[in-house]
Amino acid sequence: MLEYNEITERKYIILDGEPWEVLSSHVFRKQQRKPVNATKLRNMLSGRVTERSFHQSEKVEEADISTRKIKFLYHNKDEYWFCEEKDPSKRFELDEAILGVGVRFLKNNTLADALVFNDPDVDGEGIIIGVKTPITVELKVTEAFDAVKGDTATGGSKTVTLETGATINVPLFVKQGDTIRINTETGDYRERV
Repeated sequence: MLEYNEITERKYIILDGEPWEVLSSHVFRKQQRKPVNATKLRNMLSGRVTERSFHQSEKVEEADISTRKIKFLYHNKDEYWFCEEKDPSKRFELDEAILGVGVRFLKNNTLADALVFNDPDVDGEGIIIGVKTPITVELKVTEAFDAVKGDTATGGSKTVTLETGATINVPLFVKQGDTIRINTETGDYRERV
């Protein structure tokens, strides 16, 4: 069990029988009152984000989250298909809501860590509730328009398409065929490789 002040960022807790990820937390006091932990939580099953305050007397159960390797196969429209690392015949689809924004930077046939929620009330392998992508990835630019001289009114950036189909904003000097490094958590350009 976690005390109210132990509910911090990057922890997984169970509320109403469902796993939640703590996105942010802030413990504070208002004048003569007891301390409160104001948190922002994301439901790992539905992707819904909510705010909740935990008081000094409250305790929550920490979620039993484990990881296992899975292989990203392909994506078609809104479908993201994966398989077990050692057994390609065991294919399954995961919803975009639980995958997060980092999945659009995964190449076909790359390994990723699946977050598995082991529900204490249910026997079995557990439920995949998310995919951990690497924080930075290197991708090739497949489509980039040439920069127009004097076009710095928009801050000197342009939109390019990457080999995974994702589009991001990059500086004007990036050309088609360049390999760039991207932060998958924010979706921002980091540097040219």
